[in-house]
Amino acid sequence: MTSAPYGLLAELTHRCPLHCLYCSNPLELQAREREMGTEDWLRVIREAADLGVVQVHFSGGEPLLRPDLAELITEARGCELYTNLITSGLGFTEQRAKSLVEAGLNSVQLSVQGENAEASELVAATKRFDKKQEAARIIAAAGLPLNMNVVLHRLNLDRLDSIIDVCREWGAERLELANTQYYGWGLLNRDVLLPSREQLAAAEQVYRRRKAELAGTMELLWILPDYYEPFPKPCMGGWAATALTVAPDGGVYPCPVAADIDTLEFPSAMEHPLDWIWAKSPAFEAFRGTDWMPDPCRSCSRKEIDFGGCRCQAFALTGDASRTDPVCTYSPDHHLIQDAVDKANAPRPTPPEPVYRRVTTSTR
Repeated sequence: MTSAPYGLLAELTHRCPLHCLYCSNPLELQAREREMGTEDWLRVIREAADLGVVQVHFSGGEPLLRPDLAELITEARGCELYTNLITSGLGFTEQRAKSLVEAGLNSVQLSVQGENAEASELVAATKRFDKKQEAARIIAAAGLPLNMNVVLHRLNLDRLDSIIDVCREWGAERLELANTQYYGWGLLNRDVLLPSREQLAAAEQVYRRRKAELAGTMELLWILPDYYEPFPKPCMGGWAATALTVAPDGGVYPCPVAADIDTLEFPSAMEHPLDWIWAKSPAFEAFRGTDWMPDPCRSCSRKEIDFGGCRCQAFALTGDASRTDPVCTYSPDHHLIQDAVDKANAPRPTPPEPVYRRVTTSTR
């Protein structure tokens, strides 16, 4: 029997004032005219609650660009769901904060790209660092827990101490240090972002030192850099096991980056109810459990630990979502990871050119 998901990632829009090099949104971003309307999102939230979801994360793009955000949060709270807003902070005014708190918002995760305006511009093609600082102040003043997220990579790992200092000064209760995962725009910019082994080792030492120093005042989390791990991450507890993502146009996926697997036909919340999608749709059933696995996963003692790794990463790197995640030491495709790591650790006379995230019209 398929267990119920506990989380819904509601990607309300792909529109965003930032143009981050590592964005995990698909390269083919959904334009505004393809976004689901308010009534459809309200229905999706109700169906998610009926399915067993207990928390909903409003994300994007930038969810603050949706004028109906407060209405959607009100619906979620009415369904007794925990609500979390994942935001760049741009557009987070005192009036907006008041309306979201009144709607029942439980928490906010604020992203920062570096410790100052110049670092932000390098990664996100914007200098609006002051707006992020103001957002942090507004979030705290509204009585909301301030969680922060920093994506780590070659361009900012060396300044981790300063980044942690800024987040602490702004009042973060929890800071997620998320080493870049190479999907979407992140994979496109992998040569720009993939750090050296030496950088990672030094940064991890900083993390461990600061975690001990800040114990009891700010929680630090370190998301493993899987390109440097011997085995893949147990991606979301396995395919379609714990959560689901609804994209701006209503497409439903087992994880935020599965849309790129074009060999599967993913269902739409505009055409099917979430309970059928979760329990019976062929795309969600495709890689559940372990019966689908080829060797070396099928005969591996780790198959119930990492579930063969990430199906999206396997597809992105090999074109076949059923193959063992190339991160795995035992994968026949592990050389694809090793080649990238070797390149990241080799001399770089000319830095690669970054490609910034930009909205293009989707044809899906």
